[in-house]
Amino acid sequence: MSRLWSNGLSNLEFVWWWVLLLAPLPWLIYKFAPKAQPTAAVRLPYLPEEAGNKVPQSLFPKFLSLCIWLLIVIAAARPVWYGDPVEVQPKHRDLMLVVDLSYSMSKEDMQLNGEYIDRLSAVKQVLTDFIDKRKGDRVGLVLFADHAYLQTPLTLDRNTLTQQLNQAVLRLIGNNTAIGDGIGLATKTFIDSDAPQRVMILLSDGGNTAGVLDPIEAADIAKKFDSTIYTVGVGAGEMVVKEFFMTRKVNTAQDLDEATLIDIADRTGGQYFRARDSKELATIYDTINSLEPVSSATKTWRPQQEWFGFPLAFALLLSCLLIAVRRSNV
Repeated sequence: MSRLWSNGLSNLEFVWWWVLLLAPLPWLIYKFAPKAQPTAAVRLPYLPEEAGNKVPQSLFPKFLSLCIWLLIVIAAARPVWYGDPVEVQPKHRDLMLVVDLSYSMSKEDMQLNGEYIDRLSAVKQVLTDFIDKRKGDRVGLVLFADHAYLQTPLTLDRNTLTQQLNQAVLRLIGNNTAIGDGIGLATKTFIDSDAPQRVMILLSDGGNTAGVLDPIEAADIAKKFDSTIYTVGVGAGEMVVKEFFMTRKVNTAQDLDEATLIDIADRTGGQYFRARDSKELATIYDTINSLEPVSSATKTWRPQQEWFGFPLAFALLLSCLLIAVRRSNV
């Protein structure tokens, strides 16, 4: 298949390029075909005086005929304009992020570059990088506090997902922690999915204090729909706090229900991770990336547009012009 690279038309291809070999056919016929035998001249007794001064103008009709032939050959070679290549993963993974949005996520106990930031900000930073690595996966986002809320349905648009994650604010849907409802809503999005893998990543810094669905019961339902849940417990735990002229140790993760998070992961074939700072949190998501690698199998296709109609239309216009020229010379 030949491709026209000149003049910047690198996306134009002739599917039946061999038809272009017919372009010199009129010249070959003119050059090698036997000449027509001259016929006897017809003598008239009288001709107008101006008739002898007229010379048939045959060059322009010949030029039009040649252009029409070339346009027909180009159209027959089937020119096709191809768009930029598009990569598609034939089999995608459905991955749902289930993020705790309770008010306890405002605690500033996650260390990043020597400074303490709140838990939600740390989660946003790490998840942004994690989402960027999930090329080929459909990823969605569920937020939960007093109840669960589907922030982003499963999508291949990672930029939109990242934007909606970063727009999440505390007290958007309450202050409590409905872990069971978060798992249940995420599982609901998997019901109509035909993906061969269904993965859920649950992140929380507390225990179940709200909602209508028990976390363990929700995990059993998720297992029935072949969902694997990785759980992440957030909170620094013991840390030293300065108060006036003294310091004291406090446990910032005393509300964290690790036993429930471990049970949820074990029931669904996942793992439980503990994140005490932003570095540990990033390492956890790198580990999950290795446990649930993105499929490298891809298919590439290019949108195409048939262009044979353009030379055919131009050939038709030139044909009309040729007829008009010949009629004017009669």
